[in-house]
Amino acid sequence: MSKPPHQSQIRTDVRRQPDRQDGRRTSLNEILDSSYVAHVSFVVDGSPRVIPTLHARAGDVLYLHGSPAAGFLRAARKGQELCVAVTQLDGLVLARSAFHHSANYRSAVIYGAATRIEDPSEKRSALDTFVDAIIPDRRSSLREMTDTDIRQTEIVSVPLDEWSVKTRTGPPSDEEEDYALPIWAGVVPLTTVHGAPEPDHHTSPDLPLPEHLKKVLG
Repeated sequence: MSKPPHQSQIRTDVRRQPDRQDGRRTSLNEILDSSYVAHVSFVVDGSPRVIPTLHARAGDVLYLHGSPAAGFLRAARKGQELCVAVTQLDGLVLARSAFHHSANYRSAVIYGAATRIEDPSEKRSALDTFVDAIIPDRRSSLREMTDTDIRQTEIVSVPLDEWSVKTRTGPPSDEEEDYALPIWAGVVPLTTVHGAPEPDHHTSPDLPLPEHLKKVLG
């Protein structure tokens, strides 16, 4: 069934504080590429579900993967549309009143039906891309995926055709008469950083840290 011609605009227009909407595709890409976790919404027997999962962008599609038994993947196989949300929290905005407390953030919402990748070679390539999107150049240092690995992992692609980006930046927006109050106000920045790698107990202490991890750590 085709969508009403106005539906896409309604779903992606920001109605609450529309000045925060960012229509640039580069902004969408940046949010997706710098985030690790997506929340995928779907419906099971009329009841809503939301599942956190890793994701990876490749060009004009968003990859999602997991066990074939995962609920959102079962929904995708039935042709159900998914709604995917990704958020970067950049700061806590502390105002002079409780009402004006807020957060600085960058968020993206994507709507679309997922396509199951079934061809073994295409699936293998997509999974390689997924691994390298999480940690660049990681895939080349790993053993080859077996046919069993491929069968036991499902991966789908969601087209980046229908999406919305909303952001907030800057200091709190207090009432004009409150600026003179002796109350500290401003922003507490938040960032995600890579910590020092912690080898598991099977990793030889003589094994050097791989170059791709050194690059991630800067």
